[in-house]
Amino acid sequence: MDKGQLIEELSGSWDETKAARDSLVGLGAAVVAPVLDVLCDEESPVGWNVPADVLCRIGEPALLPLAEASASASADSPEVARRVLWALARLDVPHPGVYVPLLTHPHPRVRDNALSVLRGEGEASMRFVDRLLPLLGDPEPEVRKRAVAVFDAIGTGAVPELRRLRRQPATGPRIRSGALEALAAIDGPAALDDKDRAAWRRLTRIKRPAETPEGMHLCGSWYAVPSTDQAAVLDAFDLGGPEPVTLRTGAAAWNHDRHAWHRRRVHYKCARVFVSPVLDGWTLVFGDSSENTHRVESADDAEAEKVLASVVRRRCADLSRRFGAAQWYGMSCGDGWTAWCIAEGGDVVRHYDAFDAAEGGRAEDSHGEGPAHPAESGYLLPHQRALPDDAFDGVDLSDPEAFFARYRQVKERLGIPETCHANDIAARMSVDPGALGAHTRVEGAGVLALTVCGREHGHPAGALPC
Repeated sequence: MDKGQLIEELSGSWDETKAARDSLVGLGAAVVAPVLDVLCDEESPVGWNVPADVLCRIGEPALLPLAEASASASADSPEVARRVLWALARLDVPHPGVYVPLLTHPHPRVRDNALSVLRGEGEASMRFVDRLLPLLGDPEPEVRKRAVAVFDAIGTGAVPELRRLRRQPATGPRIRSGALEALAAIDGPAALDDKDRAAWRRLTRIKRPAETPEGMHLCGSWYAVPSTDQAAVLDAFDLGGPEPVTLRTGAAAWNHDRHAWHRRRVHYKCARVFVSPVLDGWTLVFGDSSENTHRVESADDAEAEKVLASVVRRRCADLSRRFGAAQWYGMSCGDGWTAWCIAEGGDVVRHYDAFDAAEGGRAEDSHGEGPAHPAESGYLLPHQRALPDDAFDGVDLSDPEAFFARYRQVKERLGIPETCHANDIAARMSVDPGALGAHTRVEGAGVLALTVCGREHGHPAGALPC
């Protein structure tokens, strides 16, 4: 049977096409072009996984044709690009070194995909380090980002080469900057030498006085205390090793540590916190302490929320005894969770958690510890339902515009107030970190400070902006 007939037989089910797929794989390089045409044809009745399987099993002879398809005008279709890149990353090849020539391909999509494959090899990609180093200075930001990820996967074995690159002015500022980012990704500040650490601190000193505050992405938890005494705040949270940073750096560290995953290190989520400069008279402390993290992690799912709540309430009470008042706020960018705790003079006067309240709460009416706080006045609490059951009758709920139009209409007609979240309560009680701006009064310098875990294990790995 010739290759044309075999390709026609690819239009059956997965099981029905097995014989044709096997025969095409046996023909090897001779059928790469026509099978690739089927893969790239969005109108073809053949499921895209069928030709992709054939190309992946043919292996190395399909490498360059797939790379060219990825770079060609046909890949302007997101669907075609997805199919081609899927196959390109999964070729049955004898060793990953066959992807190395693609690192110099003129199209960034191809370079990026080759880097993705080499990243999956982890430490084994160290043998390609000389070919990888130039990608740290690639003109395309996404390619540079991927190159940093490859060096992170390689690990500490790449540190000497990266440090050598940092000391070679002829390589240019972009590639030296990429090497610095890769060093930070591998092992955080511990991977930097004294000269790089001094340069970072010098840049921070230059940028910090002229920095205009910007609203922070709110995902995680933070405390607020009415104090200008940073040393007292550090002592209250048992923090050490404070390193002055810009607001931008501190915010990035908080978000990085909240969302990061690290395969080589533990305690990366509880090693440090960001203690803000004084913002409109308040000091904010972002992040999780060792106690928060490990007591919650050691509890089962049913108990974790109760453990966190008890830690938060006790700490807020202790902080308010020392500073007169204290608040804790929590928000999630992923699932709508929001919570707050307010303490005054050593006592918790209000603790609210939207998820706990939705399940029944701990008090009769306020759904939390303590009565509703005046800061909540005029708002609906997140768990409260105010729309009537028939509010969306006749509305296509799959149409966002129609849904929100009806939502606004019903709210206005019935006079339903806005729903509050932790940042709204923070705005009334202390400072909303999501609304920082030129209007915010800033005193002193913020710091990244180490928790008990951080003093033992060091800063988390990862590059941070200055």
